[in-house]
Amino acid sequence: MAKAKSTEGATAKPVLLSGGNPQIAKGYGDAPVQAYIAAMPGWKSEVGRRLDQLITKAVPEVQKAVKWNSPFYGMDGEGWFLGIHCFAKYIKVAFFRGLMLDPAPPVPSKSKDTRYLHIHEDGALDEAQFTAWVKQASRLPGERM
Repeated sequence: MAKAKSTEGATAKPVLLSGGNPQIAKGYGDAPVQAYIAAMPGWKSEVGRRLDQLITKAVPEVQKAVKWNSPFYGMDGEGWFLGIHCFAKYIKVAFFRGLMLDPAPPVPSKSKDTRYLHIHEDGALDEAQFTAWVKQASRLPGERM
């Protein structure tokens, strides 16, 4: 486990990058993911909290990290199965083996196996379908990043 960094400047609000994605230092565990969620702008923070709750409930042994200013969820020794990223008008949830999910998430990717779920402010989240995807994805080999 890495040593904790100085708390100097810990109260500073994270910078929002292009499209409103929070700039959060790389880190492993729940704390950096919660920092990312807290820094998500506007309505996205509440949705981010709910996604994190659903993922953790569906897969209690999930591993978490923030890499490249995005939260990642995976299984110990198996790689990452899901990532979240803020854009100006939506949250993108990437299922790295999404093409193998039944049914596959709706949005295609340039990456062969990845499929996306885009969550917009005025869009409802089908929590049952999302949870089913998370459970399926957690049982598949993840991405090594």
